Amino acid sequence: MEPVYVTEGTSPLILAQPHSGTLLPDDVLAALNQEGRKLLDTDWRIPELYEGLVPEASVVRANFSRYVIDANRPPDGASLYPGQNTTGLVPLTTFDDRPIWLNAPDDAEIERRRVAFHQPYHATLLAEIERVRVQHGFAVLYDCHSIRSNIPYLFEGTLPDLNIGTNSGTSCAVAIERGVADACSASPFTSVLNGRFKGGWTTRHYGQPEQGVHAVQMEIAQSAYLETEAPPFVLSPTRSAELRTTLSRVFDAIQQTFGDLA
Repeated sequence: MEPVYVTEGTSPLILAQPHSGTLLPDDVLAALNQEGRKLLDTDWRIPELYEGLVPEASVVRANFSRYVIDANRPPDGASLYPGQNTTGLVPLTTFDDRPIWLNAPDDAEIERRRVAFHQPYHATLLAEIERVRVQHGFAVLYDCHSIRSNIPYLFEGTLPDLNIGTNSGTSCAVAIERGVADACSASPFTSVLNGRFKGGWTTRHYGQPEQGVHAVQMEIAQSAYLETEAPPFVLSPTRSAELRTTLSRVFDAIQQTFGDLA
């Protein structure tokens, strides 16, 4: 399997999915302990959740697990949330602070993975952004994420269902931010704008509205669409259908801004 899956669409919208992959090369699998092999911190069922919501959108998806390397972290490993608990470019622990490696990767191995996985993902994503921007005059990058709703190591209490990140309003046009936030507020789901998750490296790096590239991260609590937040992480038909209705309205709101962005 190739490290990156891409579908070229005809819309200005690009759906990035950096954390839904489960591919583990043999050497990485051999280095993981039993806790790591569970892949608990995967963005489970994200491709299924978004499938067909915007058929004309482009999709760029990392097929490799975030335990191989995290495609939504800076390539230099700098923390996105200084002073807060988080995981790094190659995670050493789960989100619950449990070690995942029998043999943790050294600097040379991390660099090898950066070149083999992180770099191709972002080269593909950048190429798609540029293709779309040339075609339409602008691009809207929507970064698709999910996470368990209760992780004391990362945040207190229960996470809102829909967590919108625009890097505190700097990664996209105001109209996009407002449209997404309003669509979420009008839904049956709880939501927050720039709360615990303000957008990862993808949103912060590519979101340059003045250059015609707008980026939004959507971090969804997995309780909003899964039967349980535990293996085998099965989609809930009822919850996922309701959430897909809300996400369709989010995309409608984004697409309503296209005329002003062109």
